[in-house]
Amino acid sequence: MPSKKLPLDLFVTIFLIAFTLFYAARYVDFSIPPFEDAAMLMRYAQHLAEGHGIVWNIGEPPVDGATDFLFMAASAALIKLGFTVGQSVRGIGFVSHLLTVLIVYWTNRRVNHANIPFSLLSGLYLAVGTGLSYVAAYFGTPFFALAAASTWTLGLLLIQKENPPFSLTLAFALSGLVTGLIRPEGVILASLMLLAVIVMRGWKNSISIIITFGVTFLLLGGAYFLWRWNYFGYPLPNPFYKKGDSGLHWDSFYNSLSNALRMCLPFVFVFILGFRSRETSTRTIAYLIPLLGFASAFILISDEMNFGARFQYTLVPLVLMSWTPFLSSVGRVGSSDFLDPYRDQSWLNQLSGRERGAYFVAGVALFASLVYYSSYQNCFLTYFQQTCDRPYERDGRYEMGKLLAEYRGKGYVIATTEAGLIPYYSGWTAIDTWGLNDQFIAHNGEITAEYLDKYKPHIIMFHDYYSPLVPPRLTDVNLSQRWFSMTIMLKTYAEENGYVLAAVFGDSPYDTNYFYVRPDFEDSKKLIGQISGFKDYYWFTTGKRAINYAEYDRRP
Repeated sequence: MPSKKLPLDLFVTIFLIAFTLFYAARYVDFSIPPFEDAAMLMRYAQHLAEGHGIVWNIGEPPVDGATDFLFMAASAALIKLGFTVGQSVRGIGFVSHLLTVLIVYWTNRRVNHANIPFSLLSGLYLAVGTGLSYVAAYFGTPFFALAAASTWTLGLLLIQKENPPFSLTLAFALSGLVTGLIRPEGVILASLMLLAVIVMRGWKNSISIIITFGVTFLLLGGAYFLWRWNYFGYPLPNPFYKKGDSGLHWDSFYNSLSNALRMCLPFVFVFILGFRSRETSTRTIAYLIPLLGFASAFILISDEMNFGARFQYTLVPLVLMSWTPFLSSVGRVGSSDFLDPYRDQSWLNQLSGRERGAYFVAGVALFASLVYYSSYQNCFLTYFQQTCDRPYERDGRYEMGKLLAEYRGKGYVIATTEAGLIPYYSGWTAIDTWGLNDQFIAHNGEITAEYLDKYKPHIIMFHDYYSPLVPPRLTDVNLSQRWFSMTIMLKTYAEENGYVLAAVFGDSPYDTNYFYVRPDFEDSKKLIGQISGFKDYYWFTTGKRAINYAEYDRRP
C-alpha cells in the first residue's frame, strides 16, 4: 500500500532532519577556528570571489592548490552573493551532510527496498558520524560525499533496471563527472562505480552505459581538463606533484584501509555474509569494487592533511547504501516487511510476550550501540584530540594571523611551512615553503635560497621538532628527511641574512614554531616586539599557552 507508506517515510525523514540538527547543536563545537589545512582552500575561495582568479597570492599566476575545485568555486559563488567565507564553506558542508543523510535513507527504502528500521539505522549512523566534524573544521568533505552518494544511487538504479532510460544513464555519467570535479580522486571513484555496474549487468547489457559515461567524461571532462591545463600550466593539481612524487606510498595504503575499516566496521560482517551463495557473491564483489578500490587508490599519494580520515569518509555513505540487500533473504529480519506496520505482521503473534519484549530490547540495544559507535569516531579525528566534541584546541597560528592582519596591504611577504591560518587571516603574500601552494617548489622538489631571494620575505616562520634548548642534530639521516632539511634551509637562510629570531613558540622544546623577522623594513622593530611579546600563542594540540624558547637563546 504505497499511499499509506509514504506518510511514515516522510515522518522518518522529518525525524532524521530534526535529529541531525539536534546532534549538531548539542554535540558539535562550531566555535573553533578553521583547521590549519582547511584555511588554504578558504584563501583560494576568497581570492576567486574577489575577482583575482584561482590564485594563492594576488597578482601572481594561478595555482591549483585547492584540490576541492568545485567546492571552492561554489564557496566563491556564495561569497560573491554576500555571505562570509566561513558561512559559505560551512553552509555548503552542513547542507551537503543533511542531504546525504536523506539520500542514504531513501536509497535504502526505494532502491534497496529495505525495511524502515534498517534504513533509519543507516541514516542515523551517518548523521552522527564524522561529517559534522568536518563541517565544524571548515572542510568540504561532506560536499564530495554528497556527490558520491548521488552517483552511487544512480548506479544502483542502473543495476536494477533491465532497460534503463537514457536520462538515467546520462544522469549517472553527469553525477560521476561532478564527483570528479569536486576532487580529482572522484574520477577514480566514479570509474569504479561504473565497473560495479558492468559486473552486475554484464558487458552486453552495459554498452550504452559505458558509451554515455565515456562520451560525457571525454567531451565535458576533457574540456575541463584542457581548460585547467591551459589555466594553471600543469595537467594535475599542484599538491599531487608534492604528495605523489615518491612512488607508491604504502603507509598511505595501510592507513587508508585501516580508516575505511574503522569507520565502517559494523557492516563488514554483512559483506562477508554476502559470499554465502553464488548470486549474492556477484553482488558482493560488485559492491566491493568501488569501496576497496577507492580505499586502495590512496597508495598514490602521501597521507598528510588527512584530518579525521576525511579522504576515506565518502566510503561511509556508500557502505550504508550497500549493506541492506545482503540481508534481504536472511530470515524475517532482512525482509522489507520486517516491522513494517503496513505489512502482515502475523509472525509476531507466534511469539510470546516475553519473547517479543526480549527481541525488542535487544534490537534497540544493538541499534543504539551501532549509532554510538559511529558517533565515537569523532574521538579519533586527530592523534592529539582531547575531547570527542572538539578535535583541536586554541591555535596560536590563528591569533598570530589576526595580529599580522594589521599590516595587510603593505606588500609584506611571509615564508612559512604553516600555509593555512597565518596566510589566510593575515592576508599577506605567502610562500608555502612545503610547496602544496607553490608550483616552483612542488615541481622543483624543494625550496631554494635563490627562490627566497626573489621575495626577500619579511618573516620566515616554520614548524619543526627542535629549539634553542634542543638544537637540531645535522646528521645524514636527519637531513635525508625532507621536512627537516627544508626547515634547516630556512633557518640557515634567516641567520645568514641577518634575520632576528623574534620567537620560538612551543608546548615543549621538542615541538616548536620559529619566527624570524627581517630587520630592515619600516615595521620590523614593531613586529619584532609584538611577536616576541605575544601572549596569546596557544599550542593547538593542548590548548596551553606556548613558551617562547627564543628567550633562552638570548640569555648569556
